[in-house]
Amino acid sequence: MNKIGIIGAGNIGMAIAKGMVSQKVISPSNLYLSRKKMELLSGQKKEGYQVTDNLSLVSACDIIILAVLPGQALEVILELKEELQKGNKILVSVVSAVSIQELKEWSGNGVAVVRIMPNTAAEFGASMTCVAGEDEDAVLQVKKLFDPLGQTMVIKEHLMPAATILAACGIAFFLRFIRAVSQGGIQIGFHAEEAGKIAAQTAMGAAELLLKTHNHPELEIDRVTTPMGCTISGLNEMEHFGLSSAMIKGIVKSYSEISDLK
Repeated sequence: MNKIGIIGAGNIGMAIAKGMVSQKVISPSNLYLSRKKMELLSGQKKEGYQVTDNLSLVSACDIIILAVLPGQALEVILELKEELQKGNKILVSVVSAVSIQELKEWSGNGVAVVRIMPNTAAEFGASMTCVAGEDEDAVLQVKKLFDPLGQTMVIKEHLMPAATILAACGIAFFLRFIRAVSQGGIQIGFHAEEAGKIAAQTAMGAAELLLKTHNHPELEIDRVTTPMGCTISGLNEMEHFGLSSAMIKGIVKSYSEISDLK
C-alpha cells in the first residue's frame, strides 16, 4: 500500500486525513502527518498516525499532500527539493494561488505535480474535490484516492481559482445561509438546536435532490411553490432584499481576492 504524507496537517489537512481513515482509504499507520507546531498533533500520534518532520515524511511517502499556506509553500518545497526527486513520488498541492509550473520549478522538475481543491467536508466523505494536472496517470491516481471522500471532478488548471471559491470557500457560504435559516426558525418558534437541525437536514435534502435528479434548481423550486402560497411569498421577499445578487457578488468578490493570497 502507498504511504501518504500530509505536510501542514491543520484544518483542511486533518479533514483529509480523517476522511481517508474513516473511508478506509488508508490506515493511520500508513498516514504521515507534519505541521509547524508539532505539539498540536499529539492526539493524532496517540491515534496511530505517523507524526514526523517534513523531511522524514517525504522520505517515507509515495504521495505527499502539501496543505500549507500560499506564503509558506516556496520555503517548504525548497527545503524538500532533493528528497522529492527520489523515486516516483507525486506531489499533491492543496495550496491556493500556486501553479503547477511554480511547484515543478521549485521542486526541481523531478516530481509529478497535481493540484486539488477539496473542502473540510472531506472528513465525513462529503467533499467536492476538484483535481488538475498535466500528468494523466498522476491525476487518475489522485482522483481515485479522493473519490471515497465525496465527489471528484477533473478540471483544467486555469479553473482552480474558481474551484477554490465555489468548492472550498463555498462551505462557509452555505453554512452562513444555513445559519440564517436557523435564525429565522428561532424567530418563528423553534428552539435553536431544533432550528439548526431542521435547517441543516433541509439543506442536505435540497442538495440531494439536485445530485440525484440532475435537475435545474428552478425545476425543483417549482415543485414546492404553489400559486399564492407561502413558499413563493418568502422567495420573492428574499429576492426583493437581494438574496441571489448578494451571493453572486460574494462569490465574485472572493474570486477577485484570490491572487493576493501569496
